[in-house]
Amino acid sequence: MIEKALKGSSVYWGWVIFLLCIIGAGFLAYLYQLKVGLGITGMSRDISWGVYIAQFTYFVGVAAGAVMLVIPKYLHHYTKYAKVVVFGEFLAIAAVVMCLLFIVVDIGQPMRMMNVVLHPTPHSMLFYDMIVLNGYLIINIICGYNTLLADKKGLPCPGWVKPFIYLSIPWAISIHTVTAFLYAGLPGRHFWLTAIMAPRFLASAFAAGPSLLVMILLFVRKVTKFDPGEEALQNIARTICYAMIVNFFFMGMEFFTAFYSNIPGHKATLEYLFWGIGEYGNLVPFMRACIVIGFAGIFILLVPPIRRRPLWLAIGCACVFLATWIDKGVGLVIGGFIPNPLEMITEYHPTFPEITIATAIWAVGGLILTVLYKVTISVREEEQRV
Repeated sequence: MIEKALKGSSVYWGWVIFLLCIIGAGFLAYLYQLKVGLGITGMSRDISWGVYIAQFTYFVGVAAGAVMLVIPKYLHHYTKYAKVVVFGEFLAIAAVVMCLLFIVVDIGQPMRMMNVVLHPTPHSMLFYDMIVLNGYLIINIICGYNTLLADKKGLPCPGWVKPFIYLSIPWAISIHTVTAFLYAGLPGRHFWLTAIMAPRFLASAFAAGPSLLVMILLFVRKVTKFDPGEEALQNIARTICYAMIVNFFFMGMEFFTAFYSNIPGHKATLEYLFWGIGEYGNLVPFMRACIVIGFAGIFILLVPPIRRRPLWLAIGCACVFLATWIDKGVGLVIGGFIPNPLEMITEYHPTFPEITIATAIWAVGGLILTVLYKVTISVREEEQRV
């Protein structure tokens, strides 16, 4: 089926070439990083995780969000998701590849990755994160490819694939739970040391992943002959809305715990993120925008007459996606390092090479998604003609 990705319009090939150019620029920046070292990034002794790990954390959630289509389709036999569930599985594949690439560039020397396998440390969360991420990637490749192949042939999904589909449900939850444990298991960082870190990660994941999927499906419906179905889009939008409400509820619980109990270590990061501490407050505009944009997205998706309009549906999903990206892809990771255990503040400023490399990894994910969706849409259009 992959040959279908080799046929397309000039716009399609222009988009592919554009992504390849970004990837090429990022690869050159990565070669520079390999030569000089991670000193070219904005990371420091006090802030050892920057853009790379922040984006890794966020896209683990995007990958986990695919389960919000798998559960209704395969556990509750909701047939309206039959045509779009494979889009969620392919989105998970692209997101996991991006996650793995962000880890590669953050390690510094890529050969160090083999230490996880050659010298396993079962007491480390990183060891289990490696297992669940690679396992989830393999599971989604198996499920997505065989589901689409069966649809192309007009046959039901093979019986041997069903166990992998059901396994993907707890596995999707595990990838973001283990990622949350990477943070919640660090006693020296008060902001991350919370029992609701994993539930908060999952709530944001179930909002971020489906919101990106809905935006892509709306675009696909606009430029191709494939129609994912209005009822399917509306149901996914409701799921996004409720997940975002829960996400903000968990955020509010963090504020209550910190300020009502007056815990200095927990309060300090929240004060830095939303009000600033002294002359330090680089992230304040972003975090305040996150709240405003997030509630705007909830309002749009919560009101049916607004949500049913395609443009407003896309805007609402974009608001949710951007708000969760700011919260988890910027504030949560960077903010957790400020202030440091000695109560000193070192702010983080990403460098141009760092941003170039991160943008290239986004482009890699976009290229994978473009190829996979081109194949899927071609198969779906053939089904409609038949």
